[in-house]
Amino acid sequence: MSIKILSVDDETDLELLLSQYFRRKIRNGEYEFFFAHNGLEALQVLLKHPDISIILSDINMPEMDGLTLLAKINEMRIPSLKCIMVSAYGDMDNIRQAMNGGAFDFATKPIDLDDLQRTIDKAVEQIEYIRSAQKEHVQLVDIQTDLSVAREIQHAILPRTFDLKLPDADNVNIYASMLAAKDVGGDFYDFFPIDDHRIAFTIADVSGKGVPAAIFMAVSRTLIKATGIQDKPTNECMSTVNNILCDESVGSMFVTVFYGIYDLQTGQITFTNAGHNPPYILKADGQVEVVKSPCNLVLGAVPDMPFSCDTMKLEPGDTLYMFTDGVTEAENKNHDQFGESRLEAALAECKGADSRHIVDTVNAKVKEFINGASQSDDITQLVIRRK
Repeated sequence: MSIKILSVDDETDLELLLSQYFRRKIRNGEYEFFFAHNGLEALQVLLKHPDISIILSDINMPEMDGLTLLAKINEMRIPSLKCIMVSAYGDMDNIRQAMNGGAFDFATKPIDLDDLQRTIDKAVEQIEYIRSAQKEHVQLVDIQTDLSVAREIQHAILPRTFDLKLPDADNVNIYASMLAAKDVGGDFYDFFPIDDHRIAFTIADVSGKGVPAAIFMAVSRTLIKATGIQDKPTNECMSTVNNILCDESVGSMFVTVFYGIYDLQTGQITFTNAGHNPPYILKADGQVEVVKSPCNLVLGAVPDMPFSCDTMKLEPGDTLYMFTDGVTEAENKNHDQFGESRLEAALAECKGADSRHIVDTVNAKVKEFINGASQSDDITQLVIRRK
């Protein structure tokens, strides 16, 4: 793309001089010259050709001088438009005023065309750098817009209402939250009915961060739900999802999953832990216990792996607390981690609390602990309380 140059000078012989000296660049399409004889004409040319990149302007002109023209151009706020001011050698006061007013450079009359060529080349380098930066800025803005939309979509696919439309829904209290470390995250949670008295639930953490993790998260969640609603045992569900993810996995990504089926009438839970953090049970009397069970391999790593299942029971008033490692591995500015002991202490303070209060309490404790440090990982919690 040619560099468009506007020459503004009341001496008409300069037009012939520039056209002759730069004839090869004009013929090759490198330069395209426009001419005006005062500042007013220059502004009119700029209106017709807003892609002009360089203005070569005399300072002393009738109707509108070069300094006034420079001020008008500055008002346009076009960083890639460069002004080279021209005046007599002895007119240093005006030249200094022009440079202080934002001129890119200056040339003195009689014009040394070789020196002017070097000045224009230097201006072209600056213009190309600015245009490249502006293009990158636009691309970054577009990416940020896309990420914002992706964040909204990701949050939209996670359950945001926690009322179950089941006959025994009054027996249970569920709440969850996911705080992404970046615009989009790799953690997810979900729960859905299997029949009129049982629900499936899951919490998971995809390896990696950002967009790749978010895409893998959406795929994993969809597969788990699509398989889970078939009422397969938890270990068979994990085996099926694992084999599909192994076939489709890109970049050796994997996901840790805690998947269970909860009976709203009895409080009985069957579950499979695929490489995920073991959850806690907050007993009705305030005791906090780790759910000890066999931990299977993560999903998406090795095909045809056997998965085991286990059982537990929530008594009335008991709460199952599930989380991702973004909770316990949250770091403060000294790189100390929140850890299991602080989490257990926070849970112990929530005796008799409903699920939302527990989630909010832990989030507040983590925020207080990191004390302004940047969040390094997604923080996700899923809580099921038997009333």
